[in-house]
Amino acid sequence: MSNTPSSSDEQDLKHFGYAQELFRSMGGFSNFAISFSIISILTGAVTLYGYGLNLGGPLEMSLGWPVATLFTLLLAASMAELCSAYPTSGAMYHWATALGGRAPGWFVASLNIVGLIAALAGINFSAAQFVLPFLGISPSPGHVFLMFAFTLLVHGLINHFGVRLVALLNNTSVVIHIIGVFAIAGVLFWLAPRQPVSFLASTSNSSGHPYTWAFLLGLLQAHWTYTGFDGSAHMAEETHDPRRVAPWGTVIAVAVSGVVGYILLLSITLAIRSVPEVLAAHDAQGNPIPAAIAILQSGLGYRFGNALAAFASVAMWFCGLSCVTSASRAIYSLARDHGTPFAATMQKVSTKHGTPVAAIWATVIAALAAMAWTGAVPIVTSLSTVALYLAYVIPVALGLRARLRGSDWPKLAIWTLGRWGTALNSIALVYTLFICFVLMMPPNQLAAKTLVGVLIVLSLVYILEVRRKFITPGWVAELQRIPGDATTQAVESEAD
Repeated sequence: MSNTPSSSDEQDLKHFGYAQELFRSMGGFSNFAISFSIISILTGAVTLYGYGLNLGGPLEMSLGWPVATLFTLLLAASMAELCSAYPTSGAMYHWATALGGRAPGWFVASLNIVGLIAALAGINFSAAQFVLPFLGISPSPGHVFLMFAFTLLVHGLINHFGVRLVALLNNTSVVIHIIGVFAIAGVLFWLAPRQPVSFLASTSNSSGHPYTWAFLLGLLQAHWTYTGFDGSAHMAEETHDPRRVAPWGTVIAVAVSGVVGYILLLSITLAIRSVPEVLAAHDAQGNPIPAAIAILQSGLGYRFGNALAAFASVAMWFCGLSCVTSASRAIYSLARDHGTPFAATMQKVSTKHGTPVAAIWATVIAALAAMAWTGAVPIVTSLSTVALYLAYVIPVALGLRARLRGSDWPKLAIWTLGRWGTALNSIALVYTLFICFVLMMPPNQLAAKTLVGVLIVLSLVYILEVRRKFITPGWVAELQRIPGDATTQAVESEAD
């Protein structure tokens, strides 16, 4: 056909029953950048460094990170295939609806939104903790919360005024993250006293749990970092050639983060002088100092260490910006199928800026409330990790079930796992459910209780409010009426 890529993408979207409302302006790098920025190795790996060090010691960094990376890649690849089959902003929501029905789809969408909002709270709160020492402001609870709220406000404003600006900043974010990691790692390797390589195999455990269990609990550090890679899928309707580009954006973001993050963690770990001193560090006013900042300060001096910590906070700032983008698209997508309260408002797109304004500000307000409720970064990070991983794994499980029943849905995908699909889906499913269970155990029991409360509230909202109004997307109903190979032919004919 003579269609341009943009018009072909719009025709493909029409097959799903949606008009092109959002601006389709992202290329492959920008799509990758959104997931890479939300993963943000300078956020997750650094923010929860002390948490992982306390539970598993240096071995948590040298072994835990590659283990988490490997299994997350399997999950990301399983999701990428689904994204290629169903390239809409709904992402996991639409995948689950197509493969499991209306109720599973709605709960997946809701868990995804809850997880992204909780992640945003942890990201921006951590950014505030890291930047205040550089500014010469005591990181007291009040100061941190005010800086956190100000950062959320700025992110809301930037997302409000345009996807092109967000795309530009996300591209910049990739550069900042790469430069930041190699700057920190290079300076630490060059200037800071280093431990021998054998130090990476040493252990530390002050949790009171047996070491193996403590090590598993410490994987929260890595797995919270590896959240948000669904951002590439959520931006499918704003990306050229999304059936190919969005899946690659998802997988490559995890792979690059794995390699670069490992370099960062090894450099920080080898710069530790004393694990107990790092974990017990406080400033002159008695406020606890994040472990990564304490290592930078002890290895490089107070001023230089704070400067590099501030650089990390810039990366966290970009991460929070991307998280607002992803969460707002998830809300917008659910609202246009009447799946949220105030759906008519939440699905509105600004004609001037091409952004879902109400969904953006709902995300900002909800993140502020989440941090005010929990009051601790490990709690919101654990909550966000489990909520997001459940949202990731449910459609993978539904896709695996359909695959085993002989469904043709994998034929809809251009980016495909082929004959390895069943095995890779199965491994990803088992590991993800296991890690979700682990991350709800003490000391993160408040996250477990909060998640149970969230599920109860969601159930009530669905039964009392949403069920009567929520509609199955028209394209899902259409696919369910077309038998096997005809479905494939119908989608391919639209995509050609």
